[in-house]
Amino acid sequence: MPLPGRVTDLASYELLLSVAELGSIGRAAKAHGMSQPSASERLRVLEARVGVALLERTPRGATLTTAGQLVAGWAAPVLAKAADLDAGLTSLRADRQSHLKVAASLTVAEYLLPAWLIALRAVSPDTATVLTAGNSVHVAEQVLADRADLGFIESTDVPAGLDSRVVGRDELVLVVAPGHPWARRRRITAAKLAATPLVSREQGSGTRQALRSALRGVDLEITAEPLLEMSSTTAIKAAAIGGIGPAVLSAHAVAADLATRTLVRVEVTDLNLARALRAVWTKGRTPRGPASDLLTIAMRTLPGRGDRR
Repeated sequence: MPLPGRVTDLASYELLLSVAELGSIGRAAKAHGMSQPSASERLRVLEARVGVALLERTPRGATLTTAGQLVAGWAAPVLAKAADLDAGLTSLRADRQSHLKVAASLTVAEYLLPAWLIALRAVSPDTATVLTAGNSVHVAEQVLADRADLGFIESTDVPAGLDSRVVGRDELVLVVAPGHPWARRRRITAAKLAATPLVSREQGSGTRQALRSALRGVDLEITAEPLLEMSSTTAIKAAAIGGIGPAVLSAHAVAADLATRTLVRVEVTDLNLARALRAVWTKGRTPRGPASDLLTIAMRTLPGRGDRR
């Protein structure tokens, strides 16, 4: 579905936020490297497109109207996500002169790495990064084959030949569609979860391995075959939202869906679904340069960091 015309010009919304921060169109124009007349015209076009007055212009400067404050509040997280998208797209470019090759599990690549790469750019602006995304088994294979300098996995098992460090903690969350019977009960037992067919990631994924490990910790095994196996977190969420079945996913992946109640969290009363997120690298090769910088950024960002294997 094409984007509505009112939201395609993100640069104008960015200019509006600068006016709110700096207090005048002139100062905002200077910050964006344009003339004041050009900035004024762009903001007038934005107001016409939105259909309401966004700015109150005075001889002393400009302030946002009530509607302008609402629009700015809605636009700010969209612009932040656009920056995340840009960082992710940049990392996917295959550059022969790349200084850093990163492999990451899908959860880390989709929900955590964009912000880490933005921070890396600030401390190492000349570093070109190539990103490979896959499940945790694939990430380990990439590092072992020297096709990645640094990897990030969700698995509890670290293959021989790799060193690792816990960069933070994550939590797996059992989610269902609002119409699912569990959405009313809001809690089930670990035994019930183990016996229930789930919409699941494929074999080799860190999420699937972490769930199996957590159940084994309370002397349970998964006895039900997956209801549906999918290699994409986004596809699993769509299936769960569509009512196909329950799913266990990273809290990072479903935070927005829980906030909007397109998915409902179900507590598993007797099961600890916390897990470690690990960085991995070739045994005996301590990360250096940009790889070390990225490792430090990851550890600084996430809670529960820094434990050795």
